[in-house]
Amino acid sequence: MTMGDESPVIAMALPGLIQPILDKLGKKDIAAAQTLRVAFSKVEAMHPGFTHDLVTNVLQKADVPINMNENMLRLEGDHSNPEFLVNRGETAFKELNYRAVTLKKILSCIPDEINDRKAFLETIKEIASAIKKLLDAVNNVFIYVQNQQGKQMVETRKREFVKYSKRFSNTLKDYFREGQANAVYHSANCLINQTNIIMTTIKHKCE
Repeated sequence: MTMGDESPVIAMALPGLIQPILDKLGKKDIAAAQTLRVAFSKVEAMHPGFTHDLVTNVLQKADVPINMNENMLRLEGDHSNPEFLVNRGETAFKELNYRAVTLKKILSCIPDEINDRKAFLETIKEIASAIKKLLDAVNNVFIYVQNQQGKQMVETRKREFVKYSKRFSNTLKDYFREGQANAVYHSANCLINQTNIIMTTIKHKCE
């Protein structure tokens, strides 16, 4: 998963668009869903961005106008991908999972509230609180990361998350001056992507 901010939607296309569809398919045909899941994962690993390109090309062929930044952001409120949850029973990890999901759900509300200044300002306050609580939750699971290399990696991911949180805050300031909503959607997706990265890192270092 990319750590850059150039194309968070590209990194989020497989878990955000395809995985929920495969989850639904799995309720009817587990084997078919698993085959497709493995195939998409392999292709995406070999050719990062394949899923995003596939979806956008299909939409272009169908002549369907769509803002990928906005729509990917909206979709984050509709599902909680197990790939970005830590499978441990300790209270600290349950809290971490809850805080990560909560932050992404609040961010997903931005497109519906951005044109209502009062509601949007309340959402911004909720986002700031959710970011702080997620960082606290990350600190609380740090003791479960066993080796020094793992601790350093989690710290690096946490610093990246803080950096993108600050960028999101600056983007909001620019929005109130310039009114570029798509820049807010993009920055929110970057923050969601960083949330997924830090969750994946902790998952790999603690399970």
